[in-house]
Amino acid sequence: MALTFSSRRRSGRRSRRRSRRRSRRLAADAGLLAFAAAFALPLAWVVLSSLDPDADLRVKAPDGLTLDNFDTILTPEITFTPLLNSLILCGSATLLTVVCAALAAYPLSRFRSRLNRPFLLTILFATSLPITAIMVPVYALFVQVDLIDTMQGTILFFAASQLPFAIWLMKNFMDGVPKELEEAAWTDGASSLQSLIRIVLPLMGPGVSVVTVFSFVMMWGNFFVPFMLLLSPDQMPASVSINEFFGNRGMVAYGQLAAFSIVYSTPVILLYVLIARRLGGGFALGGAVKG
Repeated sequence: MALTFSSRRRSGRRSRRRSRRRSRRLAADAGLLAFAAAFALPLAWVVLSSLDPDADLRVKAPDGLTLDNFDTILTPEITFTPLLNSLILCGSATLLTVVCAALAAYPLSRFRSRLNRPFLLTILFATSLPITAIMVPVYALFVQVDLIDTMQGTILFFAASQLPFAIWLMKNFMDGVPKELEEAAWTDGASSLQSLIRIVLPLMGPGVSVVTVFSFVMMWGNFFVPFMLLLSPDQMPASVSINEFFGNRGMVAYGQLAAFSIVYSTPVILLYVLIARRLGGGFALGGAVKG
């Protein structure tokens, strides 16, 4: 009898624990579904409204499927020229950011100095500066050096604004590459720059991909910087020209805005798809320093 009673108590405790775990799991699943719905609803509105001739702010099935919204926006003035400007600005600035970040992160990762930590803390502080706080002096400086309303000036500022965080990321990824591999290359007569280009950067491909995607996405969605530094309408990127869909007195072309948003997000999605394999591949360092 005693053994039977004890086994029943243990069985009851196990069932109560299973019940509590099940309740916690259901609560967690419900919370995740709520978060997923919060992200999915805006995306659903963009897709549905782009095909709706009478789109508004509601998420609803289209009154009738149509491609008129895409036909209206797919013109050089509305879409193609702003997208080309965005690709030139963000692509050039991303390339400049990645190159400068790699060159700056290499000595921070490979050489020890008492100035490394203060420099890294300064970089970390620079990432927290709000862009609106520095735009007034930057605008005055660009006027003085005749860089206002120029693509090259905007590219330089884009790169400079993303460089602190890019250096921080690049340095952390570069720390994962064994220094012994470079020492072997130095023994064969390679210079530091050659070892960086031929050994370190290929091995930290996922890290370079992360910095590239992060920098490009942050520049691609930036409205304030090109709005302040570029004045000519023919130089405006898509992040600024999207403001044209918001008319006077609260009138908004929701269908055209949704269609433009889909076209506008396509380059970022394509960039991620192209380098997604590199992002998930990890560092190819297995067995590299054995023996």
